[in-house]
Amino acid sequence: MEKIRVLLVDDHHIVRMGLKTIINDQPGMEVVGEADNGAKALREVERLKPDVVLMDIRLPGESGIETTREVTKRFPRSKVVMLTSFTDDDLIFRAISAGAVGYVLKQVEEDELLRAITVAAHGDAAFDPSVTSKLIARVREAEQKSEENAFRDLSERELDVLNLVAKGKTNPEIAENLNLSDRTVGNYVSTILQKLHLTNRIELATYAVEHHLSDRMAKE
Repeated sequence: MEKIRVLLVDDHHIVRMGLKTIINDQPGMEVVGEADNGAKALREVERLKPDVVLMDIRLPGESGIETTREVTKRFPRSKVVMLTSFTDDDLIFRAISAGAVGYVLKQVEEDELLRAITVAAHGDAAFDPSVTSKLIARVREAEQKSEENAFRDLSERELDVLNLVAKGKTNPEIAENLNLSDRTVGNYVSTILQKLHLTNRIELATYAVEHHLSDRMAKE
């Protein structure tokens, strides 16, 4: 079985020494190189083709995040795990956006660090539990904003029409329910289709269900 090949990127020599000792003590891993700045890290990744790059966020010159972006763009087979003492939300999401597949805190236990390296080497994501909770919170926040914006271009009357379309009502049934003419309902449906960039009633109904329109209408 081939060993997982790791490149260490940190500007503190003593940190690299500690990491090297921990990793090289594992029968299935080995540190194949080190770098103390972003430019050298890129050269070493190109030269060594490591499976995993343990990357500090704070580096002299080009930051670890920018270096990660270059590594993932130019050498996608080398997976980057951020190893840092910073739990700042913005840094976490910038690192993930740059292509990091893991984010581990330096105060983590050895077993967790080794697990993160192994998981990353196999192409999966490895995040510290405290980071995971932040990710979940951010995803939920994004989902909530998506729900809030799903119908922002529709008027209240258009929402009424869409809600009935989602319930399978025909235009005449909607017209009777809302005290409108069939033609007016048809115009509303056409306008809703245009605003939501959809093409037919099935897509309208699906969109309404996926974005929980009925729940929203029930609350109002």
